[in-house]
Amino acid sequence: MRDPLQTPEQSIRKSGESSVTRFVGRQPILDAHQNIFGYELLFRAGLDNVFSGDAEDATRQMVDNALLIGLDTLAPGSKAFINCTREALVSRTVTLLPAELTVLEVLETVDVDDEVVHAVAELKQAGYQIALDDFLPGNSSDRLLCFANYIKLDFRALSHEELLSIQRELSASKIPLIAEKVETVEEFRRALAEGYQFFQGYFFSHPIISSSRHIPTNNLIYIQLLSALTKSPYDIHEVEKILMSEASICYRLLRLANSAQIAHRGEVTSIAQALMIVGEDQFRRLATIAIAVSLSKGVTVSYELVYLALQRARFCELLSSSAGQIQGEQYLIGLLSTVDAILQTPMQEVLSMLPLRPEATAALLGAASDTAVPLRLLHCYEQKQWTRCTELSKALKITDAQLTEMYVSASRWATSQLKAVNF
Repeated sequence: MRDPLQTPEQSIRKSGESSVTRFVGRQPILDAHQNIFGYELLFRAGLDNVFSGDAEDATRQMVDNALLIGLDTLAPGSKAFINCTREALVSRTVTLLPAELTVLEVLETVDVDDEVVHAVAELKQAGYQIALDDFLPGNSSDRLLCFANYIKLDFRALSHEELLSIQRELSASKIPLIAEKVETVEEFRRALAEGYQFFQGYFFSHPIISSSRHIPTNNLIYIQLLSALTKSPYDIHEVEKILMSEASICYRLLRLANSAQIAHRGEVTSIAQALMIVGEDQFRRLATIAIAVSLSKGVTVSYELVYLALQRARFCELLSSSAGQIQGEQYLIGLLSTVDAILQTPMQEVLSMLPLRPEATAALLGAASDTAVPLRLLHCYEQKQWTRCTELSKALKITDAQLTEMYVSASRWATSQLKAVNF
């Protein structure tokens, strides 16, 4: 327990051995309209989804990482759900995090006694919101119901009957319910119908397929441009011809060609000239970001889905060298990994329009291969499969710390790109 005379700042700087954070991640929490409400932030020192060793040290590590990386990176413009052990609550170390952005998630392993109740009451008074994780009635966490802003129920660990029974017991409290581990569209629909207000998981990354649905005509031009960009090097004249029918990307290209970033002197008189000035890599990146954003506007998809496309693209690109893969191709594989959900069209149908290498196509369809390793590693990271992450990282001769650095870097990049286009 923290020395009562120590401030939270002194506690977090306490000297001595400390566990090292090996994995940093997040899982999205969406509302009924699939808008981002918040993120559960994940800080892990070991392979078992919990900090190992001393609880006080684990608390310091958790808060230190949240401050070091920044809530603006990990949970931009939304709530950050922070897992709280007993030590995190009673030490008040969490008060280093901004109350207006932070939801303190009381873990189901916390034995709620008078000291914990007093700590939670103080934190609530200080402006922090409180969530009860994996709540089960009849446990000591019942004492915290009067402080709770949200209650999280594990949608997969409990039976349908158990979940309905808990909902009935909580109905009088009117506390919003968050369904955890919602991984399919069917689970989302069920949870929505049963009255949950928020939904945590990657259900949004799966397409809602309709047998009568076709790719809208106005989106075909973006598919054509993606098709041209999959070639390396691409045909400038083919790209130019497509851009002549797509004003917004053409405008972005001309602005970039005339920017201080490029430092080109003289007038730009054609699209082909602008393409040569900007260069293949920069234009491919500019165009794919614009395509992802433009495609999402034609259907109802969440910000998180477009973010996920860009974050995966950047992550696969960063990992390409270690994986011995083609950088530009890996960027496109990451980007295209959510295109079926964005277009609400089967992946096989979308890929049939793109001249990718067979290895890249197979990777996007789930086949195991060297080409698929970066995307497979990211999927494991997203699903908190830390042991598998370590195995794949070792095969690529990178450390868990390097893997986490790539993940955070890709997250920052994706957030900045969407902010730049006001998405």
